[in-house]
Amino acid sequence: MTGFSTDRRRVVAGLAASASLLAAPRALGQAKPKVVVVGGGFGGATCARALNRLGIEVTLVEPNATYTACPFSNLVIHGSRDLSAQTFTYDAIRRDGIAIAAEMASGVDADARIVRLASGATLPYDRLVLAPGIDIRFDALPGYDEAAVDVMPHAWKAGAQTALLRKQLESMKDGGVVVMSVPANPYRCPPGPYERASLIAHYLKTQKPKSKLLVLDAKDSFSKQRLFQNAWKELYPDHLEWVGLAGGGKTTEVSVKDMTVVTEFGRHKADVANIIPPQRAGRIAADMGAADRSGWCPIDPVTFEAKLRPNVHVIGDAAIAGAMPKSAFTANAHAKVCADAVATLLRGETPGEPKLINTCYSLVAPDYGISVAGVYHPAKGVLADVEGAGGTSPLEATKDVRALEAKYANAWFQIVTSEVFG
Repeated sequence: MTGFSTDRRRVVAGLAASASLLAAPRALGQAKPKVVVVGGGFGGATCARALNRLGIEVTLVEPNATYTACPFSNLVIHGSRDLSAQTFTYDAIRRDGIAIAAEMASGVDADARIVRLASGATLPYDRLVLAPGIDIRFDALPGYDEAAVDVMPHAWKAGAQTALLRKQLESMKDGGVVVMSVPANPYRCPPGPYERASLIAHYLKTQKPKSKLLVLDAKDSFSKQRLFQNAWKELYPDHLEWVGLAGGGKTTEVSVKDMTVVTEFGRHKADVANIIPPQRAGRIAADMGAADRSGWCPIDPVTFEAKLRPNVHVIGDAAIAGAMPKSAFTANAHAKVCADAVATLLRGETPGEPKLINTCYSLVAPDYGISVAGVYHPAKGVLADVEGAGGTSPLEATKDVRALEAKYANAWFQIVTSEVFG
């Protein structure tokens, strides 16, 4: 896709308008139906608030007192942002009058329509919304188990892992080698590894110029590839090397003891290793049978109802959403459409077909932004691209345009976190 305008103000205005339409209250009668939402990230928190505005009794199940956002966490790894800027509370959601069950959901009885909590308590529901995010597949990469993350952090769930990777980069000697391993699709945030690679390279170039980053990738193509690679050639020719699948980039094994990343073509010794392993839908989705053999959850693209479990809806990273990528922007969009569909179904009506937008910003440097946008609609049982809509940042653009996109990225983060958690 090409030719996408860099004037994101029109996009933000359109999103605000669509959000207000989706959140418009509709009469549901005197008795409030009950909906349980599991997971308090961008998808779950948004959905709970939207359902509450629609007059539905909502309980949000979320064991953590705060939420640490992944978008912009690569700047924490870079060293130009504090982790506290990524952390949000659920105070505003409580002020909405939404009940929060501050414990883990241990299981779901889909036939009885009950969510079981770790304490032994149960929550009945008329409809259930799962927004469990991702789990790391520790069975997918030999040598990479739960203990390995303390030595070779994935940092793909923001928080302690983010801080650990930053600390390792700070402690590494100048002249050290950072090795990053990127999995095959699908995984959370398709361009995320390449933004991270860019910002690590920027850190090395400015703070440890004798050092180098090696990116080992299990695929030959990736999101915004030409934009990233053109920027790398310009900005980081001596500090970033990317090796794709055809060049032997797929990681087949890691050795924590030797700090080595193994591919079919060789062994790579690392001073710092960032291993982004294969992923799957959050465990509760699989445990209740909403995920298929891929590890992700097939959904109806109109209602987000799980194809394998009636009366259960899956949004965000856990869902198989066709052409729509796994991103915070996507989760926020899913949540609004899903809330409207749930309210419509609870009235005994048929939801209309939605159109959804995703815009994904990436930082190649703190003041250098690029983006991709898409518009999606239900087609042949999945969410498909609307042909001719969306696109990427211009391949050739001035520094001023790239700086403006970086500002748009920051503005988006401020808007969406304020909407979801503020």
